[in-house]
Amino acid sequence: MKAVTEFASFTLNAANKAKAALEAEGKSAEEVLAGLGTTFKCEGEKLTHLMKAMEVASTGPQNLKRVLVMKLNEGESAPAKAVTGEEGICYVAEALVEIRKEEKRDERGGRGGKGGRGGKGRDGGGKDKSSPWGMSPEEKAAKLAKSQANKGITPKT
Repeated sequence: MKAVTEFASFTLNAANKAKAALEAEGKSAEEVLAGLGTTFKCEGEKLTHLMKAMEVASTGPQNLKRVLVMKLNEGESAPAKAVTGEEGICYVAEALVEIRKEEKRDERGGRGGKGGRGGKGRDGGGKDKSSPWGMSPEEKAAKLAKSQANKGITPKT
């Protein structure tokens, strides 16, 4: 398979609007084709590919990204959702893929966080720290006094 050209969704949308405007003015089919050719600076084979890609885009997926125009080699078959044209040309409409965010699990249910189960971190309890840089001098003194009291040592004053 060989890629011939591609048309982005915004180009196809603009082409559909321009075609509708030209048809609203009462232009004939040849005048519409010539008007689209001058507007989008394409002629001949590329203009026929644009017209066919506009048809594919109108019947294609809702969230269209682009329409690829490909030429099939001998013995090759067209992709699954391709629209085949003349002379082994096929038109494939590609859609944008929506990515959904994962739902967060509650603390009772699943794994999460740095600590493995329950989302608790290394600090052992998910306590809120007063400072991201560590303990203040007052907090250090209180912690030292508490540990010395547990060991039965009287703190220095």
